[in-house]
Order: sequence, then structure tokens, then C-alpha cells
Amino acid sequence: MKPVIVRNLHKSYGSTPVLRGVDMEVARGEVVCVIGPSGSGKSTLLQCLNGLEPFEHGEVIVAGQHVGWGPERGGARRRVPEREMTLARRRIGIVFQQFNLFPHMTALGNVTEAPVQVLRQQREAAEAGGRELLARVGLAHKVDAYPADLSGGQQQRVAIARALAMNPEVMLFDEVTSALDPELVGEVLAVMRRLAEDGMTMLVVTHEMGFAREAADRVIFMDGGVIVEQGPPEEVLGRPREERTRSFLGRVLRPETVTA
Repeated sequence: MKPVIVRNLHKSYGSTPVLRGVDMEVARGEVVCVIGPSGSGKSTLLQCLNGLEPFEHGEVIVAGQHVGWGPERGGARRRVPEREMTLARRRIGIVFQQFNLFPHMTALGNVTEAPVQVLRQQREAAEAGGRELLARVGLAHKVDAYPADLSGGQQQRVAIARALAMNPEVMLFDEVTSALDPELVGEVLAVMRRLAEDGMTMLVVTHEMGFAREAADRVIFMDGGVIVEQGPPEEVLGRPREERTRSFLGRVLRPETVTA
């Protein structure tokens, strides 16, 4: 089974539809970048995958676990029990725009807290693993630093290490560079590129078209709560088929990089 399966996903806020029948699969080790204008449903899609947002219709399976709703039985849907949802979330790492680090904990403390409290790891083992992960994101020299003493890019890299500490099968990134100063974006994207090279299954909502072009196996363009177009980055970003895709890219890319 593929790590991410989405079938006919519908999600509304009140009377406003946000996702309108999204179908999507992500293969193991695949890097999929989701692009589109604000309000197109990109972030909501990730939140439905992680069970942070309930949805009205459809089926979501991540890392072999149903999220939100289980398979129909006797023609009726059943909600996934919270115990099963907790198990599902352990297999899904998610990193947001905001870092959400514990301000009273060091970088190492932030990375080791969940393995100790949730996975019941021995603290010594969790700290050894945390040091390895902080080294992996280029922060071996910051293990004892508090969030207030770290740059935005460094805090985001700690957040990535924290997500990796749970040994997820799938990593979700929700516009993780949007809150960063431009000069700090590169260091976070470099970490994400290394994860992609290491074979991590990744679903990335991003406005960084250069990253999508270089690191993605597939690019999905969303608008109005639906997938308008998807395919290899050289096709979607360089030779989009749909006029709506061309219009969007014409505003965010240099004109010469997009052809009709």
C-alpha cells in the first residue's frame, strides 16, 4: 500500500467548501510538492492527512492507517477511535510555518520530549538520537541553545529534527519557509533536499518554485479546492497544460521559464 492515499476528499468550513473531491496518492520515497494560490486548500489538505482537521466525506489512509474515518461497514462510516488516531499520528511527521518550539527547553529538549513521553524511550537513548538528528540538520553546535537564542532558520531546523525523532514514515511540510527572512530560507531547504535524497516520503506545500523544480518527483497545482494539474516538475512548471496553472505561474515565475 502506498504511504498516502486520498480518495474523494471533501472539507468545508461552514457553508464554504475548501476541498472538493481531492484524489491523490504518494508512493514510498516520492517527493510531492503542492503549489497554488492562497486559499486553494493546500494547507487544509495536509491538516486532514494528519487528523488535525475533520472532513465530511472521503477516505484518507496514511502509513497504512485510516485517518478520520475508517472503511465503510454495512454501508455506514465509522470514526477512527482516538487510540488508532494517536497511532496514526506517530507515523506522520508534520512541520508548520510557525516553529511551535517549547521556549523553556533547549534544542535537545525539544527534540527528545516526544520520544520520551510518547514513545517511552529511555532519556539517555532519546538524547543520543536527538543529538544525531540535530547534527543531521546542521545544529550539532546548538544542542544546549534555547529557542530565543536561535535564528528563525535554526528554529525551523529544530522543528524538523523534532518531527524526525518520532521515526515517521511520511513527512508533511506546510509552507515551512514562509515565516523566514529570505537569507534563512536556503538553510531549511537544504535540510529538506537531504531528506529527499535519503528517500523520505514527503508532501510539501510550498511557494519555493526552485525547490519544487529541483527536489520534487511530482508537482501538484491546486486551486479552488481541487487538483487542477499534476505531473513532473519540468512539465507542470515549464509546460503547464491548463490556463489556470499558466496564469498562476506567470505571476510567480520569470516569464521565460513558462511556455504555453
